Amino acid sequence: QVQLVESGGGSVQAGGSLTLSCAVFGNIYSSDWMGWFRQAPGKAREGVASIYTFGGSTYYADSVKGRFTISQDNAKNTLYLQMNSLKPEDTAMYYCAATPVLTAIQALDPMVYNYWGQGTQVTVSS
Repeated sequence: QVQLVESGGGSVQAGGSLTLSCAVFGNIYSSDWMGWFRQAPGKAREGVASIYTFGGSTYYADSVKGRFTISQDNAKNTLYLQMNSLKPEDTAMYYCAATPVLTAIQALDPMVYNYWGQGTQVTVSS
């Protein structure tokens, strides 16, 4: 069992930055793959970024490449999402998720992730 707790959301103006954090509790071996997902009102949940925690391979949605960076601090059992050059279309609830096994092609597919945090709201104003 894995518990995930997100923090760091907030309201910023377009062009600003935020860093989201996700603290991992419990069986860390159930979180070989971790990712950040987002869901805007009326839209499906979508993958933003993911990381293979043992190898460090990262994957990004095209919409955030070059602006967002996913990283981990193994000593702190914490996952991060650094978000720069934020746009109004980045406004959403952001979720941290984990799963023990998936293939790289599934890295941004929310359907294959087993464990989810409660979410943190990010609002970007123009």
